[in-house]
Amino acid sequence: MRASARLDRLPPYLFAELERKIEEKRRAGVDVISLGIGDPDLPTPAAICDALAAAVRDPSTHGYPTNRGRPEFRQAVADFYRRRFGVELDPESEIIPALGAKECIFNLNLAFLDPDSLALAADPGYPVYTGGPVLAGASAHPLPLEPELGFVPDLAAVPGEVAARARLLYLNYPNNPTGAVVPDGFFERVVDFAREYQLLVVHDASYTELCFDGYEAPSFLATPGARDVGVEVFSLSKGWNMTGWRTAAIVGNRQAIESYWKLKTNVDSGMFEALQLAAAHALTDLADFPREMSEIYRRRRDLVCEALERIGVRVQRPRATIYVWAPVPAGFDDAASWCEHVLERAGVVVSPGAAYGAAGEGFFRISLTVPDERLLEAVERMRSSLA
Repeated sequence: MRASARLDRLPPYLFAELERKIEEKRRAGVDVISLGIGDPDLPTPAAICDALAAAVRDPSTHGYPTNRGRPEFRQAVADFYRRRFGVELDPESEIIPALGAKECIFNLNLAFLDPDSLALAADPGYPVYTGGPVLAGASAHPLPLEPELGFVPDLAAVPGEVAARARLLYLNYPNNPTGAVVPDGFFERVVDFAREYQLLVVHDASYTELCFDGYEAPSFLATPGARDVGVEVFSLSKGWNMTGWRTAAIVGNRQAIESYWKLKTNVDSGMFEALQLAAAHALTDLADFPREMSEIYRRRRDLVCEALERIGVRVQRPRATIYVWAPVPAGFDDAASWCEHVLERAGVVVSPGAAYGAAGEGFFRISLTVPDERLLEAVERMRSSLA
């Protein structure tokens, strides 16, 4: 048996490796505190579960779904975008459900990339931005997120010959893993860049609903001209504690969405319609729930940042997301050695920055998706490991 050569081009998937290490330590009897994976620890709201239960009992949801999506779901997304972002979307042609942001982002590579083309991908960034193009038989070109620019790429520094080969540009604000928010004027520069090189912008909007300190994240599609050059992938996973539900939507440029739909009809049969109805309920009747979660994550952010500062790790407090992006403490050669140290000496799992791209070296990511007391215990264990 011989697997595809394209699999040999892929590094081990970060979160699968983290899960393996956690399981290995727990089998050895170690009380592991995992701050490595951004999976909310609190349950999906009961009202959403009730809506799903009612929809499951409706026989109309039991057949093959259409990849276009239930009208109720598409209308709920359109209404949410109007209320939340001031963006008007056509439910008939500019919205399609996606089986989570990960599926959507990956399939966009199959829909838009050829072997001689490439995707421009934020570095550090979600691993699917770089792994997806490889699996599609194309390539990914990393765009370093510049701290002095607010963790956004310097688009002017992209070589012309690279930009000319690009079909896709992946962006993500609020940003995973850095927690950065989009600086004023950046989305406008993205629109100009995309027009110049005739590429599709894919904005991963997985964290727009988890913001702190009065900040409200914008939609890329609210930028003048954005709908001409881009799509946005909106996910309910983090804001509504629905990571296992795989409920998302791709919205925006109708030509791009038509291409995505054409691919999807040959790949899967769409999202279970009961899930669509439950997601529509979340967007309509529990639209403010992410604000409750944001307050919980803000409190956890402050606990972690204050504790890190007490052990000499200075961090910039994020205004959004569920992560803290922190520099590796002095005395360690790189992020991998620090993460290995705290795993072995403290039983704490954190993510090395370089796992998200070469530009992430020197940093590590802490996920805030564990209870307050476990967060504090984890940081105290890290402090003790340095003694």
